[in-house]
Amino acid sequence: MGRMIITQQMEEIVSYSFSFYISFMERNSNSKKTRAPRSMPLGPESLLLRGARLKNTKEIFGVAVYTGMETKMALNYKSKSQKRSAVEKSMNTFLIVYLIILISEAIISTILKYTWQAEEKWDEPWYNQKTEHQRNSSKILKFISDFLAFLVLYNFIIPISLYVTVEMQKFLGSFFIGWDLDLYHEESDQKAQVNTSDLNEELGQVEYVFTDKTGTLTENEMQFRECSINGVKYQEINGRLVSEGPTPDSSEGNLPYLSSFSRLNNLSHLATSSSFRTSPENETELIKEHDLFFKAVSLCHTVQISNVQTDGIGDGPWQSNLAPSQLEYYASSPDEKALVEAAARFGIVFIGSSEETMEVKTLGKLERYKLLHVLEFDSDRRRMSVIVQAPSGEKLLFVKGAESSILPECIGGEIEKTRIHVDEFALKGLRTLCMAYRQFTSKEYEEIDRRLFEARTALQQREEKLADVFQFIEKDLILLGATAVEDKLQDKVRETIEALRMAGIKVWVLTGDKHETAVSVSLSCGHFHRTMNILELINQKSDSECAEQLRQLARRITEDHVIQHGLVVDGTSLSLALREHEKLFMEVCRNCSAVLCCRMAPLQKAKVIRLIKISPEKPITLAVGDGANDVSMIQEAHVGIGIMGKEGRQAARNSDYAIARFKFLSKLLFVHGHFYYIRIATLVQYFFYKNVCFITPQFLYQFYCLFSQQTLYDSVYLTLYNICFTSLPILIYSLLEQHIDPHVLQNKPTLYRDISKNRQLSIKTFLYWTLLGFSHAFIFFFGSYFLIGKDTSLLGNGQMFGNWTFGTLVFTVMVITVTVKMALETHFWTWINHLVTWGSILFYFVFSLFYGGILWPFLGSQNMYFVFIQLLSSGSAWFAIILMVVTCLFLDIMKKVFDQQVHPTNIEKAQLTETNSSIKCLDSMCCFSEGETACASIGRMLERVIGRCSPTHVSRSWSAPDPFYTNDRSILTLSTMDSSTC
Repeated sequence: MGRMIITQQMEEIVSYSFSFYISFMERNSNSKKTRAPRSMPLGPESLLLRGARLKNTKEIFGVAVYTGMETKMALNYKSKSQKRSAVEKSMNTFLIVYLIILISEAIISTILKYTWQAEEKWDEPWYNQKTEHQRNSSKILKFISDFLAFLVLYNFIIPISLYVTVEMQKFLGSFFIGWDLDLYHEESDQKAQVNTSDLNEELGQVEYVFTDKTGTLTENEMQFRECSINGVKYQEINGRLVSEGPTPDSSEGNLPYLSSFSRLNNLSHLATSSSFRTSPENETELIKEHDLFFKAVSLCHTVQISNVQTDGIGDGPWQSNLAPSQLEYYASSPDEKALVEAAARFGIVFIGSSEETMEVKTLGKLERYKLLHVLEFDSDRRRMSVIVQAPSGEKLLFVKGAESSILPECIGGEIEKTRIHVDEFALKGLRTLCMAYRQFTSKEYEEIDRRLFEARTALQQREEKLADVFQFIEKDLILLGATAVEDKLQDKVRETIEALRMAGIKVWVLTGDKHETAVSVSLSCGHFHRTMNILELINQKSDSECAEQLRQLARRITEDHVIQHGLVVDGTSLSLALREHEKLFMEVCRNCSAVLCCRMAPLQKAKVIRLIKISPEKPITLAVGDGANDVSMIQEAHVGIGIMGKEGRQAARNSDYAIARFKFLSKLLFVHGHFYYIRIATLVQYFFYKNVCFITPQFLYQFYCLFSQQTLYDSVYLTLYNICFTSLPILIYSLLEQHIDPHVLQNKPTLYRDISKNRQLSIKTFLYWTLLGFSHAFIFFFGSYFLIGKDTSLLGNGQMFGNWTFGTLVFTVMVITVTVKMALETHFWTWINHLVTWGSILFYFVFSLFYGGILWPFLGSQNMYFVFIQLLSSGSAWFAIILMVVTCLFLDIMKKVFDQQVHPTNIEKAQLTETNSSIKCLDSMCCFSEGETACASIGRMLERVIGRCSPTHVSRSWSAPDPFYTNDRSILTLSTMDSSTC
């Protein structure tokens, strides 16, 4: 009899294992950060291929949700992180503990069986004589066979179904992010996207946020503001260039600030202006300089034009009648678009290009330049160049890039003045670029053309050869000037960064901008405070110099009595610090609440994140970016967030989550991340708890059946316990639970600290749930044994309960207890929660009556026939069920009361504050209508214990407006009710 259930149990193990194996292989065939190439089709062809590969799996299990899970995985081309999340690590650790418990129980049972059977009367009783084969069989093989039989008997303590439920919870739960209207941006018509559902709970564990600046913290809408041409600064005012101070050839040394640059209206004003007098020769030279500068701006780019209608464009000197409907530019970089548009406003209009030519209108005159070569931008050179042939036949090189890459290559022009102007632009928070040119002789160009051809056709080391040729070409430059464009901050960036800081999250800004520009923007967005002690690690030239500076910074941090420190480091110094002094650099960074890294290459951003990831604390990192240059750091971080901005969709496609604005990060972490982590942490602990409750009575029962491997439960109950009877309440809980209102989580970012460091899955919490499961299991078994095990008066005909009746009683108490335990853990009740919670208990009773009330012809033996009906006909059995359920849950309720009264957590305090400030009813956790019954006081007491309120009875009136959103339109928000009903 004891071996009857082995086949069914093994079938379930194989079924769950195969299901988990398919899911595991699909998720881990590639690392999470191995993304599909951009050209990979996101169409039905790839989906059909993947579906064909998994067709047999879906036919075997017939689980509808798996089709949806695989479909979403196929469409997204995203997979899990190569490193498991903190929750998965905890799950695997707990699983090892339970595997040890399983093996220990099997070994103890096997040893006790042979110890008990040492007596002959128990080894071969008269009613169970051994066969000759059994007497002659090997004792070692028999011991192994019995050990394996006990393993099969107790295997349900390992919650294999947990992995399937977790995958379902992650997949279904990810839809809530896309459905949240607070994460929808109306202007761009973009909603939040989830590219991988496996990292939802990691959103609640973030300790470091690494963010790009341009397009992430800013709007990426560039506006041309100022420029420096041949050492003279100009501002754009009402579409005209206005000089700041005297020109180099001015006869008056003290000119009024922002004196009118009269050439912007007409050339005749130039000679008669009282504050601006130049000779005709100087005037011609000045016009030539400006003409060459803006021609460099109009030709050195990759801008495309949507509609070429240029009649009437650029007809006047240095200004034009440009209409947006006539000419519209498109560019991968907003900087290029802003500069080309500015040049068009000043009379140098780019009107189109082909593979061989670029057309420009200069003061209304059409000029065609032959495009010879394009030297594309790369993050190492930090510049781009074009080689063109002018209408006069000259071959010119125009170069555009960062001042750190342009100025060292210049041999002519106003280098020092331009450097000063670039620094002044950066202090205003403007983005700067330098423009330079070089003229080639015919012989020089022939050599350049030959070397470019050889490098581009090289079969080996092509990139290195191209880099050498580019360096050879882009030297001996003549500096033309610099441009300055403004990129304004996004809405609510300051509030979001401050909230992240309050939540205990350190924010690092990684940008390629100039040092002064980056610092100015950091101050304006709240990343740096005016009262913060700003430390600098910049312009380091050697390892020894860098090490000494790091030691000085470390001493300043310990000596200065300042609460907050900020660190500024540039790309060159960072390379030196990471080369030999990683530990010292990390020590300085850990003591800084804000870090700004400027002049960073994309790969350097990824290296910084990896440095934090592998630090001894192993913190969870999150990277935010909007462009293709941010993909490397997005892929390196544990969680990658892509901003759906104006630099394409590379970042959004290669990220785990995509949002339209940086401010949405607060709700994504503080609300969704908090909820996801709490839900899945409770799910994991609850699964282990209910499986301990399930199998421990099976182990205890062996002491009463001579360890004969007789099962306590019917095989159908064994199969359906995790699949039907107890699966839905915890699944719905893990999808809908809100232990605290979303508004409170957003308004109190400090609550995020309570769930950091994986605290809800700590060893202490794990041991509590495990011991709770063992204690409940002992009450189930021994309560049933002592209450009705030997009572002959339970049935009207004087019969005693048999083996199956006893096991069914234990199973009934267990199903009710673990389900009501889930109800006690639930704070947010919806009709779905009520349906699955009380419906699961009702389904168990209906199924048992149906299963045991009919003789099924296809069953070989039906041990449960009329057992459940007979059990329910006994009033003593009903009393025993109620008594054991109340006893089990009473201990848990008392612990909750004690914890909340003696040492409540911050979340419990927030729940109480939320309730007291939001609900008008006195002395009540929830509102009750008039004419309440006598049981209402008991209900209020239970509500206090559980710490929840029914959404249909709660009136939530918020005294302060939401600092992040004017209204919460999320489906996660509790429905409100007028307080007058209280």
